[in-house]
Amino acid sequence: MKIVLFGATGMIGSRIAAEAVHRGHHVVAASRSGDAPRAHELLVPAAVDAGSAEQVAEAVAGADVVASALVPPRDGSDPRAPFRALYRELLAGVRTGGVPRVVVVGGAGSLTVDGGATLMDAPGFPPEYRQEALAHADLLADLRRVGDLAWTSVSPAAAIAPGRRTGSFRVGADALLTDADGNSAVSAEDYAVAFVDEIEQGAHPRARICVAY
Repeated sequence: MKIVLFGATGMIGSRIAAEAVHRGHHVVAASRSGDAPRAHELLVPAAVDAGSAEQVAEAVAGADVVASALVPPRDGSDPRAPFRALYRELLAGVRTGGVPRVVVVGGAGSLTVDGGATLMDAPGFPPEYRQEALAHADLLADLRRVGDLAWTSVSPAAAIAPGRRTGSFRVGADALLTDADGNSAVSAEDYAVAFVDEIEQGAHPRARICVAY
């Protein structure tokens, strides 16, 4: 497959790129800088502003799937409106470029916990992550109103960090997945496995899924 991946240089995006090329897919690593997460013959860096529908349309033309690991702005300002605006441009470019599917990295904060509340509203949720969680929740709400693209949002566990690729994890829907001790975690490497599985299989169109051990 040909995959255009936005946010390919970040912690999660770079692992998605590595997993995709490991499986033999061609990846265009799109970023403002045009940097590539790592050298590989199947990975081509491209300088693309995700906030420009015109640039996105040109970059994604001919792709099978567009993937995005973009994150909300982390400059101390409220990221919600800029993040939604960024994705409006990105999705407009995907439409113009003629790509029918988009798979995005979502947030964990809007996953539900016991009682039906969201994780970000549960006691103990780190306040420093709340604005980012709200931005991802807004994006999910916007995606749920999209009817002309086969989108999928992939939320991680409550804790995600670099680790090992085991290939063993669970996939859920809107509820936070926890283990027998109540912990919710996944390595970035295994999250990338699940993300590329969704790219390949398209098993959850117009839905949010989550990934955890």
